[in-house]
Amino acid sequence: MVFSSLPFLFFYLMAVLAVYKLSPLKIRNLILLLVSLFFYGWGEPVYIFIMLLSIAVDYTHGRLVERWRENDRLARRAVASSVICNLAILFFFKYWDFFAVNIHALTGIPLPVLGLPLPIGISFYTFQTMSYTIDVYRRDAPVQKNVVTFGAYVTLFPQLIAGPIVQYKSVAEQLEGRREDLEKFVSGIQRFTVGLAKKVLLANAIGELWDTSIAAQDLTVAGAWLGLLGFAFQLYFDFSGYSDMAIGLGRMLGFEFLENFRYPYISRSVVEFWRRWHISLTTWFREYVYFPLGGNRVSRIKWVRNILAVWLLTGIWHGAGWNFLLWGLYYALWMLAERLFLGRWLEKLPGALRHVYTMLVVLVGWALFAVEGLDQLAAFLGTLFGGGQLWAAVDGYHLRSYLPLLAILTAASTPLMKNRWDRLGERARSVLTPVLVLAALVLCTASLVDASYNPFLYFRF
Repeated sequence: MVFSSLPFLFFYLMAVLAVYKLSPLKIRNLILLLVSLFFYGWGEPVYIFIMLLSIAVDYTHGRLVERWRENDRLARRAVASSVICNLAILFFFKYWDFFAVNIHALTGIPLPVLGLPLPIGISFYTFQTMSYTIDVYRRDAPVQKNVVTFGAYVTLFPQLIAGPIVQYKSVAEQLEGRREDLEKFVSGIQRFTVGLAKKVLLANAIGELWDTSIAAQDLTVAGAWLGLLGFAFQLYFDFSGYSDMAIGLGRMLGFEFLENFRYPYISRSVVEFWRRWHISLTTWFREYVYFPLGGNRVSRIKWVRNILAVWLLTGIWHGAGWNFLLWGLYYALWMLAERLFLGRWLEKLPGALRHVYTMLVVLVGWALFAVEGLDQLAAFLGTLFGGGQLWAAVDGYHLRSYLPLLAILTAASTPLMKNRWDRLGERARSVLTPVLVLAALVLCTASLVDASYNPFLYFRF
């Protein structure tokens, strides 16, 4: 079940909100746990046991850390055990087949390829539960003694299957007592609707441009760049739309999640781009990998090692494939280049040129991200950089067909519309907001009724 589906919008969500709001405050975390398990089990009920295992593992380890607080050696062992258990689960389901195939190719050692379907959202909720034990050890978060409350945190359906990655310390107080009022609920509806419109009306609409390009038999240079631009917009509006919906749903239930995107496509450096894109993931790696390795308070060689480690892990987190490792290495090299020497040169350039440079780097990065087979990736990159016919009539057709949408996407990926909205008077906004929300919901519903194309790109992570 996905947020941009009619069963979710008109059955599941309505039923959950009714049951949740009518329930006594003291059992609302239990309600959240049950409805979230139902939500997850709708797609793959057999994998609910992994979710329950994750809850049991990290709840137990959190209690052990607190129990052994005065014995640092034992507390550290509990943290290490938690990390090992979580990574073992993630490795088995997400990376085992990749590992087995490549070990066999390199050494000839036959290892079984299991072909297990990837549990939806396992990368997100595994990172969440793993960070809980670490935060308890660091005293950044209180230990949770109520297993139902902890289970509600792990399974919280608004952000369960595609983030944002919600650290326990950011919602610990909200789990115990959260503010729920009409103003926050209405704000949640508005934010959810914005995300739904991003996903249904924008991401889905441009996604077919990329699918057409990648499937083309005689892809041209112009077609490759145009398709890649379509993918860049599709991924942004798909994922940021999902994050908006998660934040909106959280508000309806009384939670406040941190922002996950801040207009990344207006960035003027690669470093800035990653301060704006998938903020919850970069924050996680910074706090639980980069800083523990020493961050930038180490020798130059170790700092380079830290950057490489963080970005190779970021790459492989996204998927078990060589292209994701290349994608992580690609950004590690750009990060190092900007911080060592390129950044000083970029500061001397006009802002427009810095923006063009950043978007070219990002677009090529999306090629590494999107095309998974190494042979296909090499062929696509070859075409992208001039290894084919420059232009074909079909490219002109696609450009004319998608140009109005591309203009809308460009404007929507900047703060332009928000700034214009904020300049309106409070009275004008109060009148226009319900009209726009209702119109967006009607358009999204009409689109979903007739839709045959409604993917969520980050489900595979």
